[in-house]
Amino acid sequence: MAKLKNDLFLRTLNGQQVERAPVWLMRQAGRILPQYRAIRGSLSGFKELLARTDLAAEVTVQPVDELGVDAAIIFSDILVIPECMGFDYDMVEKRGPLFSKTIQSASDVQQARSGKAAAEELEYVFDAIRRTKVLLDDRVPLIGFSGAPWTLLAYMVEGSGSKTFSKAKKFLYQEEKLAHQLLSSITDTIIEYLKLKIENGVNAIQIFDSWAGILTPDLYNTFALPYIHQICEAINTVPTIVFAKGAWFSFDGLAKLPCNALGVDWNIDPLWAKERAQGKILQGNLDPCMLYAPEEEIEAKTKKMIQQFGQSHIANLGHGVYPDTPLNAVKTFVKTVKNSNYTS
Repeated sequence: MAKLKNDLFLRTLNGQQVERAPVWLMRQAGRILPQYRAIRGSLSGFKELLARTDLAAEVTVQPVDELGVDAAIIFSDILVIPECMGFDYDMVEKRGPLFSKTIQSASDVQQARSGKAAAEELEYVFDAIRRTKVLLDDRVPLIGFSGAPWTLLAYMVEGSGSKTFSKAKKFLYQEEKLAHQLLSSITDTIIEYLKLKIENGVNAIQIFDSWAGILTPDLYNTFALPYIHQICEAINTVPTIVFAKGAWFSFDGLAKLPCNALGVDWNIDPLWAKERAQGKILQGNLDPCMLYAPEEEIEAKTKKMIQQFGQSHIANLGHGVYPDTPLNAVKTFVKTVKNSNYTS
């Protein structure tokens, strides 16, 4: 890979001494940007944007140009993994994903595609990565990502988003053996998918376990953590970040993963996390709603976060930036981080 003009994010992930915290935002390529809204409004739907790889690359790069963040994250979706395994979905406006087919029996699990053969179906994602690398011109690193196995299983069984994912949790309790079979197939597919992303140019990987927080500690340690461990062991040629939202109860287990960094949400105290991180880089944890506050409060809270975490920290939110967040507030957050030099 060519030398990056700004490698602050990667140097931080690799545990090197850096001059300041790098900054990027989950969901930075999205509705906070007017140029994204213009593109999105010209299309039939979200999935058309994923398939239009030229446009997916363009919206990936938009926040680098507009916000000056230290990393780009490829514009894609965690649900491409279920889709390539044979479980198609639609993204319904104001409702979220809706699957036409769900996991209901052992035959559904056995008939699902998996592994490299499934991952190779996602060529449009890899094409978007290649196009993005050209547009980025080595200015900043490009992050690739995947949903974690439990989070993807939750959608594949539930069939849509949910406040409780009670169908998916029932599946874990009633079909333990089948759940492990499905999780193994999902994990194999994720590993091959991420390897192909790396081959096509991403510089780092983030694993999103978006629904970690709805499980009990026992369920998480049984049905989630071992499979994330397997992914982290297999993906060892670029730095990896694991973000398990709401899984404070398993933080000690997460800290033992063979990854470089852990994302932390706004419910986790920075000092508490630092004591338990076992040398991991920490990423986050500003409350996304803080960006609705007055500018001076955003500056103060951002500086406090940086001071509490100290070095070995990637500045980010504790979850994705919300669509109605004022653009100027996001710019204030990024600017404050970039002006907060460790030596000053």
